[in-house]
Formats: sequence, structure tokens, C-alpha cells
Amino acid sequence: MKTALITGASSGIGYATAKVLANKGFQLIICGRRKERLHELQAELMPIAPVHVLVFDIRSNQAVEEAIASLPLEFKQIDLVVNNAGNAHGLSAIQDGDTHDWDTMIDLNVKGLLYLTRAITPQMVSRGSGHIINVGSIAGKEVYANGNVYCATKHAVDALTRGMLIDLNPYGIKVGSINPGMVETEFSIVRFKGDEDRAKKVYEGMKPLTADDVAETIGYMATLPPHINISDLTILPTAQGAATVVKRG
Repeated sequence: MKTALITGASSGIGYATAKVLANKGFQLIICGRRKERLHELQAELMPIAPVHVLVFDIRSNQAVEEAIASLPLEFKQIDLVVNNAGNAHGLSAIQDGDTHDWDTMIDLNVKGLLYLTRAITPQMVSRGSGHIINVGSIAGKEVYANGNVYCATKHAVDALTRGMLIDLNPYGIKVGSINPGMVETEFSIVRFKGDEDRAKKVYEGMKPLTADDVAETIGYMATLPPHINISDLTILPTAQGAATVVKRG
């Protein structure tokens, strides 16, 4: 049985991806900071597949290294990594930006992905196999007003994915990214710091993607034959033509 590690698994796309991969025959390592939610997900999935919970802050390299080192023997060989942890914080012009929000996005979206990838790829290299799927965003393909630093972090994910694909190619390791457009999860609630009314307005008059839609696509990417690698996939709701082009009503 192959082992998949998923970051940001306590909600949204990560939570849905854990369910999809469990049903596709993976045993799981589900990671995040919300211990209670992770254990609820573990209890739900254990009848389907073995599940191990890791609770740590991906923004800390030491915490990442200690978490990976703590894995029991039966979970130590990681075949698939889904680098899903990430968020947007705030939406403002560069001259009005909150530097705390900037630090949070850079630490989580970029440095966290790097720390986790660095902790796991050596074992993939040593055995000559593995698969990494980075969850990016349409914001890594375009830049939009007031999205400056968030877009920069997702452009970094795009560049890192392409760089990792080159670096790991000699070892037979698959690397790819999935770049969603509008997905209705906790994303906008986090971006607008708990303002649920403002978050709902983002999706008014259109049908966004769901976390399940993205998770099913990740499941497809993860279970293709060994000779096929989807390296770069953008997934949008039909109503969305670009980052800020949306058909409503």
C-alpha cells in the first residue's frame, strides 16, 4: 500500500483530498495544526485505510523535521506528497499592506512548502521513485489588483514546481502542480479575517469549484500510470475566464 502525506488536511482541499486518496487505496499521513479536526478525519477514514496524524506548524523547519522523524516505521516511506497547506491573508494595495500578513503568506505558502519538500525528497531520491503534487493557484499564473504578495507566493510555487521537476527528473520522481481558480472553502473567510458576509460575496451569482472537485482531480493525477506525469494543470469553474473575469447571474 502506498503512503500519501497531505499538508493542510484539516479543512478544504486537503480534507477532501484525504478522503479521495483513502478511497483510492493509499494509507495517509494527514498534517495540520488543528488537532481535533485531524483526529475526527482520522476516525472517519480508519475503516477505509490506515491514517497517521501529524500536528505541527509547517512554518517551522525544526517542527517539520521533528514531525517527519517521528513517523512510525510503517509510515516512513512516503510515496506521494500533496503540498496543500497555504492561505491568503488580506487584500490590499502594496502601499497599504500589512507586513504581518506578508510574513504569514511567505512563511506558509513558500517556506513551508520548501521545508516539507526538503524533509521528504531525499528518501524519494535514494529509492528512485515518488510523486509530489503542489497545490498552487490561478494567482500563480496571473496577477490581480491588491493580490500582490499572495500572487507572488503562488508564482513562487509555480517556479518551484518547475525547478523541482528538473532537479528530480534524473531520479524518476513525478512533480506537478494543480492551480485552481475560485473554490468555495474557508479561503475567503481567512483572507477577509472572519468576515463571512464579505467572503460570501466573492461567489455570488456564480457556481465556484468545490474542494471535492479539486480533490478528485488530485486523485486522478496521483493514480495515473508510472509513465504519465501531469506537470501543470489549471482548473477553473466554467463561469471563470481569468482571475478577475467571472460570469455572474
